[in-house]
Amino acid sequence: MTRKQKRLTVIAGGMSFIIAAVLLIMFAFGQSVAYFYMPGDIAASNIVPGTRIRLGGLVAEGSVVRGEGSTVSFKVTDGNTEIPVSYTGILPDLFREGQGVVTEGRFENGLQGFTADTVLAKHDENYMPREVADRLKEEGMWQHAGEATQ
Repeated sequence: MTRKQKRLTVIAGGMSFIIAAVLLIMFAFGQSVAYFYMPGDIAASNIVPGTRIRLGGLVAEGSVVRGEGSTVSFKVTDGNTEIPVSYTGILPDLFREGQGVVTEGRFENGLQGFTADTVLAKHDENYMPREVADRLKEEGMWQHAGEATQ
């Protein structure tokens, strides 16, 4: 093998290694993506049960039911549609009815029951995740402190 052929072999091997690494990273990120939905979007979309998603909206008034242990059931609403959510774990301190919430998990039994493994509540009166705030503003259900109601 000549010196030029050895150099080309090393460069080709290095490029192959880099391409393989990039493809593995892209595959790993693709597996961890959780798409964001509002309750009204669920019925209109074709979500396969078991697909990991983020469900955001407001905790419906009168819907929080504490079960045995640390199991809690509640409903997430966008003002028009409500989705029942089941969560086992410790809820954030600021979790309450009428509060903005983003849950992350899966639909296990069709699209009627959402099992969350993560629940995020807004951390002060001025913050709400941008995705949730934008969608609630579109629906006319949420207003920022100081804004007039529509």
